Amino acid sequence: MSINLNQDDTAMREVLTQGKVIALVGYSNKPDRASYQVGQFLRNVGYRVYPVNPAFTEIYGQICYPNLTAIPEAIDIVNVFRRSEFLVEIVEEAIAVQAKTVWAQIGIFDQQATDMALTAGLNIAMNCCIKIEYNRLNILTHP
Repeated sequence: MSINLNQDDTAMREVLTQGKVIALVGYSNKPDRASYQVGQFLRNVGYRVYPVNPAFTEIYGQICYPNLTAIPEAIDIVNVFRRSEFLVEIVEEAIAVQAKTVWAQIGIFDQQATDMALTAGLNIAMNCCIKIEYNRLNILTHP
């Protein structure tokens, strides 16, 4: 069953506590960028974070993947730091790799992408920061 996480804190908490693998699309190699900071935060609290950005082969000593299909394990959450016009394409790729959730950061929203994700059985969060929500929901560090 797919859920719009923006409308359900209980489901959002469940996604964040049960998820282990996060693909961060649009990961930057610049420490002053939000995507870099959020990626580091997620790694520090225990998630396996895969940088996804075709412009780089490595970020912070970790292999950077060109797309979701190149990631070597199942993806729980696709965290998106790309402009809204890229969301439909990212959701299509998330569906193809059978990710469980697509999470678009603050300022990123597309209704067509939302509808596609929900129809395909993916959970969706739009226009909200995964780090802010993690802290707001008082989630403990991942094991």
